[in-house]
Amino acid sequence: MDLTVDLYELSRIVFSYPAIDNHAHPFLREEYRDTIPFEGLITEANGERALQDATHTMACYRATAQLAKLFGLGAGADWETVKRFRSGISYEQLCRACMDPTRIQCILLDDGLGAPEKTYPYRWHDHFTPSPSKRIVRVEALAEEILKKAIQFQIEKEELAPSVLLQRFIPALETALRSAAADSEVAGFKSIACYRTGLDVGVVTTLPDDNSANEVLTRLSLIYMTNQKLRLAHKPMNDYIVNVAMRIAGEAGKPVQFHTGLGDNDITLTSSSPAHLQTLIKAYPATKIVLLHSSYPYTKEAGYLTSVYENVFLDFGEIFPFLSPDGQRQVLREVFELAPTNKIMWSTDGHYWPESYYLGSLQARQVLYEVLESSVRRGELTLPQAIGIVQRAFFDNANRIYNLGLEPHLV
Repeated sequence: MDLTVDLYELSRIVFSYPAIDNHAHPFLREEYRDTIPFEGLITEANGERALQDATHTMACYRATAQLAKLFGLGAGADWETVKRFRSGISYEQLCRACMDPTRIQCILLDDGLGAPEKTYPYRWHDHFTPSPSKRIVRVEALAEEILKKAIQFQIEKEELAPSVLLQRFIPALETALRSAAADSEVAGFKSIACYRTGLDVGVVTTLPDDNSANEVLTRLSLIYMTNQKLRLAHKPMNDYIVNVAMRIAGEAGKPVQFHTGLGDNDITLTSSSPAHLQTLIKAYPATKIVLLHSSYPYTKEAGYLTSVYENVFLDFGEIFPFLSPDGQRQVLREVFELAPTNKIMWSTDGHYWPESYYLGSLQARQVLYEVLESSVRRGELTLPQAIGIVQRAFFDNANRIYNLGLEPHLV
């Protein structure tokens, strides 16, 4: 068949095939649409200066041009022009403009990112997709809520007994995780151990009932009593929480996502490589593990783990739009170096702003086409093989791994 015809058909499939967004977060509510700096769309950086620096990246220049085109602003529009325009149109118009072109059929939403009072509930996003959204339960956030309730109970009883607190926490955690695992609205779990104590999660079956745990619970209780905030970052306790989630998820056949690699300055970069998860992966062979965010800059390590462990899968998300175009192409090539194409999945890591979904979809489709197109041109892939990769990466793999039972919504 003529190569030009083949590439046209490949392009048509890449840019039109329905997609399951296997990892994203809720939109901001309309009344809060401008309360978080919009620069978070193109960077994980924090702080006024770092956010301003991000507007001088290749990623921002590309995002600016693509959003200017979407909004009909002309080729000369800059970042500030885009910001003013998107703040001036109706929220419904903004959301529709961004979501309609994405061809996202179903979203799996981690609603534990934070600021729940500022974001919409997960099912609200069904406005924009042919298939209903599903939840991803963030296990550390769930554990923190359980601990808050247990502490509040002790406050009301005017007692502070860490050993009793521990005795209440452990069965409550087990019950909550089992309830989530049995919930048909929950597609899977997610751990942010990477942000808390690193990915070198130990394999444990019990939580040590020792002075160290009691001291941590006492400190957490006092902090919560002071400012109503609680953050679990105690390695023995965090490791225990992850292990309970791994065991229960495996029994229920639901995947556990792990934040790996790319993140804000709250992570320790050297502890964010998925290679640290190898012991945990071996300990729970029946539990499906999804390595999120392309594990950038540790994509090669993630590809290796995906290739040698049956229960490991690789998400290529968040790099859209955070990386430059060349960076995105390089990451996707590294994904393809070792990872079987029936074990990779796409996501936007969309969060807060509908533009994150738009850019995450558009750029992923562009880069996937460019990488596959070059392989087809060199005779390394046939057209049917390339099309099969597209269909698996955007839809089939996530549909199978998360047991969604969907049919692609073809138009």
